[in-house]
Amino acid sequence: MAIEDLLDMNKAWAKKIAQEQPELFTTLAQQQTPKYLWIGCSDSRVPANEIVGMLPGELFVHRNVANLVKHVDFNCQSVIQYAVDVLKVEHIIVCGHYGCGGVKVAMENTNAGISDYWLRSVKDIFLRHREELQDFHNEDACLNRMCEINVVEQVANLAHSKIVQTAWQKNQTLEIHGWIYGLNDGVIKNLNVSHRGLDDIDDIYQVEV
Repeated sequence: MAIEDLLDMNKAWAKKIAQEQPELFTTLAQQQTPKYLWIGCSDSRVPANEIVGMLPGELFVHRNVANLVKHVDFNCQSVIQYAVDVLKVEHIIVCGHYGCGGVKVAMENTNAGISDYWLRSVKDIFLRHREELQDFHNEDACLNRMCEINVVEQVANLAHSKIVQTAWQKNQTLEIHGWIYGLNDGVIKNLNVSHRGLDDIDDIYQVEV
């Protein structure tokens, strides 16, 4: 497919949306009012809006390799702050996916170049959970469980952030969730690790703001 084909496909898509919802682009040009922030993997097979059936403007999205939430990642933290403080989103979803290549690399000793720096925290997670993971004799099953664990850890990182905790201290409506997407069937699994307030996290991680 030539690069010019993408522009033609865009025109066809815009025309289709304009016919189905004539006011959509006019409304979006004036403001965005999403209720959800999606933090997902950069993998091209996991298009955030599409897999939850949402239109442009309904989902605020941040993506990176292995769907990580790092306190020192100012890109991710800036997205979270804008979503929480300005857009007033009510839900933040960390969504990983089974068979994640980034997680797989972190579980190995291969040289992935600069990606190794980014994925170091995932390797640390793998080390902490090695006892559980070594019980899996199937490589794919082990990887998929690690993908779930990674999401749980990123949800915890999100709950421990000053941005989220400040919102909770102000009694702002905000819930954070951990989901994982199946590439084989297109179905999202809720990992049931939602946090809805300060009572859901350990005292050691609570910050005074």
